[in-house]
Amino acid sequence: VQLQASGGGSVQAGGSLRLSCAASGRTNSMTVAWFRQTAGKEREFVAASRRGGSSMHYSDSVEGRCTISRDNAKNTVYLQMNSLKPEDTAVYYCAASTTVILSRVRQVDAYGFWGQGTQVTVSS
Repeated sequence: VQLQASGGGSVQAGGSLRLSCAASGRTNSMTVAWFRQTAGKEREFVAASRRGGSSMHYSDSVEGRCTISRDNAKNTVYLQMNSLKPEDTAVYYCAASTTVILSRVRQVDAYGFWGQGTQVTVSS
């Protein structure tokens, strides 16, 4: 499975961005997640959509501001980010797995497929 992340950019605080993760395989059979990473820090979980869209999960830091959704016809998963804050600045990665279990959806090592990352910069 190959993943292509896009949609990053530079916005002012309070703005919005929509990230896209296009997959080479059928996203309906995959759990797809977004993680982010800043220099010198570990990659952290942002949001996940379990295979088939059965459930969505968010980190506390983005809950209420971000929405993960999928268009299985396009094999694409989106992360709509609103009310962006400077602390949201990071490289955002999408990841996918066909086997991750519910209890592990927030864990980096649960995903075997990764996209290349897209930079999000939020200025104050």
